[in-house]
Amino acid sequence: MSDALVPPDGPIGAEPETPVCARHSDRPTRLRCTRCDRPACPDCLRDAAVGLQCVDCVNEGKRTVRRARTMVGAEQSDGRLIVTPVMIALNVIAYLLTVAQSGSLFTNQTSAIFQATVLDPVLAANGEWWRILTSGFMHYGLWHLVLNMGVLYIAGYHVEPELGRLRFSVVYFLALLGGNAAAFYFGGVCDRLAGASGAVFGIMGALLVVWRRKKRDISTVVVIVVINLVSNLFTDASLLGHLGGVVVGGLVTLAMVKAPRENRNLYQIAAVVAALVLIGGMFALHANSLMNVVCL
Repeated sequence: MSDALVPPDGPIGAEPETPVCARHSDRPTRLRCTRCDRPACPDCLRDAAVGLQCVDCVNEGKRTVRRARTMVGAEQSDGRLIVTPVMIALNVIAYLLTVAQSGSLFTNQTSAIFQATVLDPVLAANGEWWRILTSGFMHYGLWHLVLNMGVLYIAGYHVEPELGRLRFSVVYFLALLGGNAAAFYFGGVCDRLAGASGAVFGIMGALLVVWRRKKRDISTVVVIVVINLVSNLFTDASLLGHLGGVVVGGLVTLAMVKAPRENRNLYQIAAVVAALVLIGGMFALHANSLMNVVCL
């Protein structure tokens, strides 16, 4: 055995013990996070503006960095749609339930679910107020559903990222209620209405406002809206319901867009409350005149 002296740090050329990943104790690594300087394996590192950062530092950075805002004050999203496909799914599910009950794709209005949820002004005025909302998820046959959902997806694709999920949902349901309120207040007392058309036209109205604000060409959207409204004169579709939807959806979105940056949320809430009061007033005022009406 040699009596040669051994350096205190170990034999010359020896490697110090390799550190292990802060998140995986079984993974030796010589890489480190440029932010916290902790050892990290390749799976735990992400590209950063300077060097590599561990996932913990990346997540912490996301929480502390202020995200960009859209024109109405919503957080800038990645463009992924959430509310639009959910609304489409709810409408499709409701339609399939009526088809299952009626046994028909095109005469599903004979189902018990349809009959219990369609907007019948007289029944709604006499206590069945849920019809004001549920009728927006009923459709007269397959083509009625396909047309509404197709337009909803196209318009929602452009509007939802700009308004954000919450504001988009608010505009959707206010337009649905606004369309039904217009048909209820100004339409025939024995007309039975169903469909998401009021909400869909409301999103189209929102699209007009959003694109106008972004200085995009709105001529195509205007033509589509006008053609659909004019076509109502030659079909059984509710012109009043469509008009009510596009007016309410457009005006509420305009109020959101025009709200001053200071106290923006307060102004937007006030616009939503005003729309609800107007819509509720239209239902309440006309309901009294329908109490004793009987439709044959």
